[in-house]
Amino acid sequence: MLNKQDDTKPVIALAAINTDEEIRLKSSSGGIFTLLAEKIIANEGVIFGAAFNKNWEVHHEEGATIEDLCKFRGSKYVQSKIENSYKRTEYFLKEGKEVLFSGTPCQIAGLKCFLQKDYLNLTTVDFICHGVPSPGIWEWYLKNHIFTKTNTSSKLKDINFRDKTFGWQNYRLAFQFKSHTPILSANNTNGYMLAFLNDICLRPSCYKCPTKKGSSHSDITIADFWGINEFNIEMDDNKGTSLVLINTKKGVELIKEIKMQSKKVSIDKALALNQSWKKSAKPHELRNLFYKQYKKHESDFTSFTQDLIHTKSITKRVIRKIFRTLGYNQLPI
Repeated sequence: MLNKQDDTKPVIALAAINTDEEIRLKSSSGGIFTLLAEKIIANEGVIFGAAFNKNWEVHHEEGATIEDLCKFRGSKYVQSKIENSYKRTEYFLKEGKEVLFSGTPCQIAGLKCFLQKDYLNLTTVDFICHGVPSPGIWEWYLKNHIFTKTNTSSKLKDINFRDKTFGWQNYRLAFQFKSHTPILSANNTNGYMLAFLNDICLRPSCYKCPTKKGSSHSDITIADFWGINEFNIEMDDNKGTSLVLINTKKGVELIKEIKMQSKKVSIDKALALNQSWKKSAKPHELRNLFYKQYKKHESDFTSFTQDLIHTKSITKRVIRKIFRTLGYNQLPI
């Protein structure tokens, strides 16, 4: 279990995009991770990040070539399995290799606990994390709603949680097949994404995250720049814009070395518009019911999840009415 570390505030906040439009299209937001990784690889370094394995589970892998970067690109809304990546990171660091390790804030904090010392040749990159769903839910969803229904387990060639066919702000969960029509589903029509975005299927630790407010002590934090439209900087083209929070001197030096389109923004305003930087998700009040019953709804998982969310809204309306009757103005949940 991770102990809560001291909070740290970014020293610089940027709105940024990769000027390579193809890379930006394939990335979840502005494509900045690729630029950071390319710089480390140019110095003959090693990258660690989340990737799919042959069974479409998410785990951490290493890479040392430009071609390897495609497997790390894009968000994976599943908790990745660290496996031996901490040990491999330590090995490369002791060999004198530059290493860029990317992951959730808790994974960065875990790496630092494992290493027990600072390395000048280590750069850590995390992201503003909403929370991670259970790998078990993901594996069950794939088996029962993708592989079984389409008979395509051996024909699946790519999964993109943030497909931008309809724009960055209207992203889709997309499944690409070798010889089958692609499956694209919007967040409000996909059971898995509904469960994730409504805090129904997150890991228990995500509801009391010990690595909020910069306490992972990463060098750089990247995220979707939600709220970019609140800044008059003409970088909101619905193709994806990254919020880049630079937390350390090492992060400042690395950012200086990469070429990107960027503009400084107010740190306080950017963080205020991206509340997950400082606040943990709140568990859905019907989360326990979801875990007890989701396997019973293989044929209508999306409807089941939608019903849970609808039930929550009804419950809140009833409680709100009761409290207003009692003379209270705000719902205490």
